[in-house]
Amino acid sequence: MKGIFLTPGLLLVLIAIGGRFTLDRAGFPDLAWVDLRVVGLAAALVVLAVDLARRGKPPAWANEGWLVLTLLFFLFQIASALWAPPASRVGPQTVDLILLGVLTLAFYHWTRGDPDRAIRWAFQLFWLAAVVFALAAIFVNGPGEQGRYSAFGGGPNVFVRIELLGVISAIALRRWFALLATPLFLLAAVLSGSRAGLMAGGAVGLAALWRIRGRLRTGPVLAAGAFLLAAGLVVWFSAPPAFTSLFQERFVEQTVHEQYLSDRTDIWAAALRMAVGHPVAGAGLDGFYGLIGANQMVEYPHNYVLAVAAEGGLIGLGLLTGAVILWAKTVRGGGDRPQSTGLAVAAAVLVALSSLFSGDYYDARLFWIFAAMAAAAAVARVRAEPVAGPAREREAVGS
Repeated sequence: MKGIFLTPGLLLVLIAIGGRFTLDRAGFPDLAWVDLRVVGLAAALVVLAVDLARRGKPPAWANEGWLVLTLLFFLFQIASALWAPPASRVGPQTVDLILLGVLTLAFYHWTRGDPDRAIRWAFQLFWLAAVVFALAAIFVNGPGEQGRYSAFGGGPNVFVRIELLGVISAIALRRWFALLATPLFLLAAVLSGSRAGLMAGGAVGLAALWRIRGRLRTGPVLAAGAFLLAAGLVVWFSAPPAFTSLFQERFVEQTVHEQYLSDRTDIWAAALRMAVGHPVAGAGLDGFYGLIGANQMVEYPHNYVLAVAAEGGLIGLGLLTGAVILWAKTVRGGGDRPQSTGLAVAAAVLVALSSLFSGDYYDARLFWIFAAMAAAAAVARVRAEPVAGPAREREAVGS
């Protein structure tokens, strides 16, 4: 089988990172109706189709029950628009879910051709994106609402995911120049003011350290700790007043003293009541906004699981749970590529944990993307190198 094209991965990653970016943000208000995701995805699928055709015979299907359930889950969410409240925004939400399903399939099939190369290429792109986002947030955009930093209109909670994925990417690339950008990523993550994102990053980091605890050597660990400590001290003493004031207000006063949770508990309670009120099939696609959010100026429940429970009921929760369980069984052990699979799993878990505190369905796209790449790496088999002709002849003679 031939190697993969890198161009489909480039286009797919750009679409995944770009989010719902529209041309009116770039100074073209008359073209605000153009959905760049659709245009970019169409181009990516054309190149991917060429790539798949040139690879020859596709690999055998194996352990893809998670993918079937995932697509059924997306289809059920789309179908739930039939019983959604009148005020629900079913049109845009349906487009989001269609794109989410296509992205998941595209990343999966692109990665299966050469998982190691595909995952490494994806992490290179995410590392570069984290650098660009961090520099743009600090030196171009500056602090926004509540002094929090973000870039390219994605919001602080999306911004922090890009930066923490940059940290995972730097580790995955295993190059000194990539690791040197880690303090920049961590600084940008703190400047986002996203407490949930930082907690998710900390949880993934601790889990990773616990998993590899037996392979850690004292020297590299002390060197890494000293480097991060020195970088933190430099950042703290050279940072502008906006950084120290954000840290003091957001993380100390609001979190520790005032125990301020951005009204999340009230929003989650409303979503839970909706789930109890519509237990079987939920209130329908975007039902939370249609019944509650439109009146209370809340876009979505800010919790992926509660959103599914409220809008999809037990059917939606069952499909989601089944897909995640089958995916976990698929990636367990990592297959023939435990390192590539593990890194993609870490990225997926990071986004999944973050999605329990902020974002809507499409904001969780990076979870499904990395989940697809991890599963593709786990099920793909390493091709054995053919034995040379003369060697085979000698073996035959010797026997």
